Amino acid sequence: MLLGLPACRTSLSPTGADATPGAGREALRRYSPTLLGPPPVDLAAALRLADAGDVAEPDGSEGEARVRGRTAELTARTALLIALGGDNSITCATAQGAGAGGLITLDAHFDLRDGVSNGSPVRRLVDDGLDPTRIVQIGIADFADSAAYAQRAADLGIRVITLDELRRRGAHDVIAEAREVAGRGGGGIHLDIDVDVCDRAVAPGCPASVPGGLQAWELRTLVRGLSADAGVTSADIVEVDAAADAADGRTVRLAALCVLELLAGLHRRKVTV
Repeated sequence: MLLGLPACRTSLSPTGADATPGAGREALRRYSPTLLGPPPVDLAAALRLADAGDVAEPDGSEGEARVRGRTAELTARTALLIALGGDNSITCATAQGAGAGGLITLDAHFDLRDGVSNGSPVRRLVDDGLDPTRIVQIGIADFADSAAYAQRAADLGIRVITLDELRRRGAHDVIAEAREVAGRGGGGIHLDIDVDVCDRAVAPGCPASVPGGLQAWELRTLVRGLSADAGVTSADIVEVDAAADAADGRTVRLAALCVLELLAGLHRRKVTV
């Protein structure tokens, strides 16, 4: 189930991320829903896919309440809810509405800031009662975060897998650990896909992306592998500013491919269970 969340008002930097749900849907039309296999699989035929439209005005306390309500309603009806943002502030209300007990982030940043912004969803979820020892943060990058936030993550007991560690160990090893750590205990896992974890050449439409981040294939591998876990019941794709993208729309196209990779992971559950 796809749900658009065009949030942008609490972003720490100016953003047109509210235009991205619509742009992402348009980009999806460029791609075939076929996995080559073998055997080849048409995901549109193999899965029941639906688009629930957008939540109007998802920013602010009233908007977040609407997001929580809609997310709770849809999560009860689908195996995997995909929230297409919007800035990273949507992660908090989406995970809350989905009843997440664990969290995996693909992000260059800790998102442990104080206050309410696109830089604070992880801290807000912990404050709301999410067990920090069931949080795994993958892709945290040098020169993108402060020592204070790194210490905050350590003090909370969050499992941080830096970009360097990810590349030393490889995606499949990291995926296995993340699924195990976030999946301990009850409640589903929420997967937060902040596209600014990618290299700036890959994701110029992400305001905070930096040179040296993940390549597109690395992000897609992580998304497919993580979403193949039946414990992952909700996901978001965030921090893409369609208005600031390159002329070829490469960042929005990558976000659209992340939607398809989530569906590929969902299909993998069906064929391996």
